[in-house]
Amino acid sequence: MKILRTVNDLRQFVASLKADGHSVGLVPTMGALHAGHLSLVAQANSRGDKVVASLFVNPTQFNNSDDLATYPRKEDDDFRMLQEAGVSAVFAPAIEEIYPEGVGKASENCHFDLGPVAEVMEGRFRPGHFQGVALIVSKLLRFVEPCRAYFGEKDFQQIAVIRRMCETEKIPVEIVSCPIKRAESGLALSSRNSLLSPDQLEVAPEIHRALQSSVERSMQGASVAEIVADVTARLDSFDDLRVEYFEIVDGITLQPVADWDQTPYIVGCITVYCGSVRLIDNITYRRPDSHNC
Repeated sequence: MKILRTVNDLRQFVASLKADGHSVGLVPTMGALHAGHLSLVAQANSRGDKVVASLFVNPTQFNNSDDLATYPRKEDDDFRMLQEAGVSAVFAPAIEEIYPEGVGKASENCHFDLGPVAEVMEGRFRPGHFQGVALIVSKLLRFVEPCRAYFGEKDFQQIAVIRRMCETEKIPVEIVSCPIKRAESGLALSSRNSLLSPDQLEVAPEIHRALQSSVERSMQGASVAEIVADVTARLDSFDDLRVEYFEIVDGITLQPVADWDQTPYIVGCITVYCGSVRLIDNITYRRPDSHNC
């Protein structure tokens, strides 16, 4: 596995892969890897792609400086895991390599037309977050020019935003969404889970349990409004949990739905603070037959 630190080295390596007739799959990450990230690599390998992964904690997508400072960084462990997973190269640049003009200037010049999918939920609670996501992903896609890029469905809204960005920026890539990976407890795997205390790791799985129960309640006739209220009240009853938002939305437009018959694709998206750690999750209530992975 090659470890690449510069854009020039990355482009040269990818060019050599393509010259040998290989398709390239990109797996963008911010490091602190877990089985969820490795499942994306496995998907890319299963499709015959040579995998290029990125490790870069992107400062332009953090609207909270404390969150950026405490985001876990485990580069040596990440390299080992990626090599064992069969990655061809990992791109692990310095901030100056990605933003030679400076992070502040890059953020100021960041104006993507992301549409309504970026204005709700995370877009409302984390101003500027998706502009930063679009900025780094667009750069990585242009550096690598992969056939496919792989993202986990835990970041459900992010995938919709990236698809919108690729459409408006005319970036020719297939965005592949892959299922959430969970711990045995049901907790969605996340790099931020490493910041949870033992007691918090005990209570955090209640997020998924509440979502699972809400699917059963929806099948028993509970309304959308009742489900939102029930899930929020259930989770807020735990001392270490505080719901920031829980919205039931159209799975394509991400706009809120009022009843179950409004659209064939319905997803519940939630963000919960467990202590000071911000966790996201989602669950599907209605889904069309087709699915990426």
